Amino acid sequence: MHRISAKVVKRIAAASATAAGAVFAVEEVSASADRIMPENFAFNHKGAFQAYDMASVRRGHQVYVNVCATCHSMNLMAYRHLVDNCYTEEEVRAMCEEVEITDGPNDEGEMFERPAKLSDHWLPPYPNEEAARFANGGAYPPDLSLMAKARPGGEDYIFALLTGYREAPAGINVMPGMHYNPYFSGGQIGMPQPLMDGSIDYEDGTPATMSQMAKDVSTFLMWAAEPEQDNRKLMGLKWMSAVALVCAGTAYYKRLRWSVLKSRRIQYLK
Repeated sequence: MHRISAKVVKRIAAASATAAGAVFAVEEVSASADRIMPENFAFNHKGAFQAYDMASVRRGHQVYVNVCATCHSMNLMAYRHLVDNCYTEEEVRAMCEEVEITDGPNDEGEMFERPAKLSDHWLPPYPNEEAARFANGGAYPPDLSLMAKARPGGEDYIFALLTGYREAPAGINVMPGMHYNPYFSGGQIGMPQPLMDGSIDYEDGTPATMSQMAKDVSTFLMWAAEPEQDNRKLMGLKWMSAVALVCAGTAYYKRLRWSVLKSRRIQYLK
């Protein structure tokens, strides 16, 4: 039996309909690769002069709360992070009133329940890692706070993963309890397909298709991992503008103010 070499091979794959309407083109892939790298999708916040679509971030938070939060935590997020971003302070306070936080001990040394405050972190779906593994057949759902920055491809990877579930091709045996997804490392993932068309109802009336929900939650997770991106781009624009003005002033001063000295001729006469 001949050993398969690691030479570059070509593959052509057609993606299912996505929000961006993208299709996979001819791409070179290493024969030893264990997954397909995601496409570079045209998210609104990727450009140097583009900012987060906060309406999409809000819808993505709704997808997380109704779908993802049943298994995945976001331990680095606090309710105050939503204020004046994708929700008003009144909306977040009303959200906190529906959440019970275990606090204490009180003066009697006992723990007690209280409504959440803006400074509280989001409650995880499981009390500890052991409970999470037991509820998920031994698999541990990772925390999503920094997932968009922790995985190569960022939001492109998340979108491709959420929309990439399909039937395993011939010759690939999927292990019991696993699901085929060519974008996941190894091609098999323990999480079943989480998004289905119409599984939630958006508050703003946007059609909740699978690709739309995947796009929104990918944008939300990118914002959660890097909420200061818009401010960083704005500060960069201001600094580059200031540097351009300084360079223009320097060029003017060197070209004109020094022209008399740089162009004069010194001649020695007997």
